[in-house]
Amino acid sequence: MQPQITIIGAGLGGLMLARVLHVHGIAATIYEAEAGPDARAQGGLLDIHEYNGQLALKAGGLYEQFLEIVIPGADAKRVVSTAGEILLDRPDIVHSGRPEVDRGALRRLLLDSLPPESIHWGHKLANARALGAGRHAVAFTSGATVTTTALVGADGAWSRVRPLVTTAVPAYSGTSFVEITMTDAQRRHPASAELAGNGTMIATAPGQGIFTHRHGDGSLQSYVALNRSEPWFEAIDFSAPAQAAALLAREFDGWAPALTALITGGDSAPLLRPIHALPTGHRWHRVPGVTLLGDAAHLMSPFAGEGANLALLDGAELGQAIAASPQDLEAALASYETAMFARSEPCARESAQNMAMFFDEQAPRGVLALFGGFASAA
Repeated sequence: MQPQITIIGAGLGGLMLARVLHVHGIAATIYEAEAGPDARAQGGLLDIHEYNGQLALKAGGLYEQFLEIVIPGADAKRVVSTAGEILLDRPDIVHSGRPEVDRGALRRLLLDSLPPESIHWGHKLANARALGAGRHAVAFTSGATVTTTALVGADGAWSRVRPLVTTAVPAYSGTSFVEITMTDAQRRHPASAELAGNGTMIATAPGQGIFTHRHGDGSLQSYVALNRSEPWFEAIDFSAPAQAAALLAREFDGWAPALTALITGGDSAPLLRPIHALPTGHRWHRVPGVTLLGDAAHLMSPFAGEGANLALLDGAELGQAIAASPQDLEAALASYETAMFARSEPCARESAQNMAMFFDEQAPRGVLALFGGFASAA
């Protein structure tokens, strides 16, 4: 008899888990709070690493399709000074071990690989309670309920499944991003488009920075980073985009106009993205019938580029563990958690160290050393 597997969250990790189980002939059901696959924008570019994210895609039988959505040239990195001077210009590495894809395209690839009936949209988790012997009763805000023999929290930073296994909650890192998109950048802001280059542009100074990605359609997606308190950001009225952008731009007074135009020249509403993280090395004692993956398990800042990759590998390895031992779920979940804890801890540590380095008093010296080292290794 197959276990009944319930996955909360249709992000990359939850979808990969369902895909690997599907490949092995094991059914799983995903419950997602959002109304549908296109309920919101999925964010920017992801570099998918050969030692974790790509391994997951191979386990799911999706590697060849993944190669078709890789964006040529997007792995290029450029570091510029606040005056707009190019300090490092690393071109795209052909056959890079970390090619870039659009997050939305990758999610769509995973969605299309699953039976549509396996995903239940518009199901926001209200609560879950243990019934004993590893079984859980799961209730949704819609009033729907299910009982499951394996409950997987793939529901992100503010996981509602996490309290079943740990009291840990994410803490504010002291840094927030504001996401701003500029479409038709080449025509409307050619100086900014030229400075941004073909891949990722990074401009940092103590306590602040601008990170810009060029998408395949020519649009520029920028993340304006500031080390400020949560109340400081809460005082900004983001429902008034022009005023919010102008206020943010004042924090970059004296920076090159081509850089500040990335803040004021956007044509999307600025999106506040505070950076939170779980404690480095976060883990829990085994709880029968339930586990976590991705950000629910090991939320970290984006400064190691590992979050999405770890979520993909978590999903793949959990799926493989269950497929190898479907009649002994506890052994499968314990084996998965042991490996997941070990690989996520050094990534979380690197992420925290890199974030501090990006904005320390020596910035951008550490950034130049980091990406200069990548170029030398290549």
